[in-house]
Amino acid sequence: MKIRVGVIFGGESTEHEVSIISAIQAMNKMNEEKYDIIPIYITKDREWYTGGLLKDIDSYQDIDLIKKYATNVVLIAKDNRFILQKKKGLFKKVVDEIDICFPIVHGTNVEDGVLQGYLQTIGVPYVGPNSYAAAVGQDKAYMKAIFEKEELPITKYVWFYDTDYKNDQESVLKKVSKLSYPLIVKPATTGSSIGISVCEDEEQLKEGIDDAITYDSKIIVEEKVENLKEVNISVLGNYEHQRLSVIEEVMSKDKFLTYQDKYIGGGKSKGKIGVKSVPSVKGSKGMLSATRKIPAEISDKVKKEVEEVATAAFKALGSSGCCRIDFLIDEKKNKVYVNEINSIPGSLAFYLWEPLGKDYTDLLEDMINIGVKDYKKRNSKTYTFDTNILEGFANNSLKGGKGKLK
Repeated sequence: MKIRVGVIFGGESTEHEVSIISAIQAMNKMNEEKYDIIPIYITKDREWYTGGLLKDIDSYQDIDLIKKYATNVVLIAKDNRFILQKKKGLFKKVVDEIDICFPIVHGTNVEDGVLQGYLQTIGVPYVGPNSYAAAVGQDKAYMKAIFEKEELPITKYVWFYDTDYKNDQESVLKKVSKLSYPLIVKPATTGSSIGISVCEDEEQLKEGIDDAITYDSKIIVEEKVENLKEVNISVLGNYEHQRLSVIEEVMSKDKFLTYQDKYIGGGKSKGKIGVKSVPSVKGSKGMLSATRKIPAEISDKVKKEVEEVATAAFKALGSSGCCRIDFLIDEKKNKVYVNEINSIPGSLAFYLWEPLGKDYTDLLEDMINIGVKDYKKRNSKTYTFDTNILEGFANNSLKGGKGKLK
């Protein structure tokens, strides 16, 4: 009997379209002899849909057609089953049943623990980081604080809320002045290089902050690494066991790897990225659109340090599944800095495993198996216990104000 895998993607996120690309890539590579693949698409207005047409990227040219021909559903637990139930209509028909969910989502409201928290609440097994690891993996301020506590090498940084800046700009700029230019401004919880600016002076800094605030309420400002070489590595596993991919070196004509570099490549998509622009990247290899060297041209010493720090970072955040961890190297000083973790990376970083003989199909199977193990591990722990704490509130004692919690 095949395992029914519900692949969840989309969502109310600035990385909505990237998620569509990643999910369709993955669904096309899953072993159909072992798995029944059930697409679950979340629109930007947070409606859930399922149906075979969602496996075809051409379907996303017109969201109205998806809403017309796909089935609007909710995922619920019922009678020890996890079902996709029709949302509308007099009779809430069961559309499909799920054995395990596979979130292939990017960005806020989906990758950041919100979706994982829902899946964990109803009890369905799922692939990837739990809600805690997903949250700290998405929020760069939390992430850097953990890396700092673990004494992992990071660049100097400060963070603040948008209201801090709006209410007392001078105080925030004074805080930032302790850093040395050039500086990089980032929204703390977005990804795919959205809302990021490189600033050479205070005027550019203000412009960068104003832009970042349109995407997030929490802002990071950090020192830019000079003589920069960017390298990435993928980690597969959970807190118990980790495996490492080859290391890639990524290049960009810009001062940092942009959304265009990562996902559009040589495409001719114009204007803002939206659902209707996805067909312009039909055939896109996702993160493979970026220019890269595999393996990276780095010394054995740097390679070993990247591998050791990547493993420590993965464990410190309690991540699970297949992540990508990005590093910044100052080539002149031969200094390595861990930049950030991508808990559910674009294209699931499959291309970093192929040189080791692990193709995308095998990687997806490994991730599903890890998800099953994580589920069994969670279920082996005690989360509830019998108690008579409510006894004192019997016979309407709450109404009389006699029952009190200490």
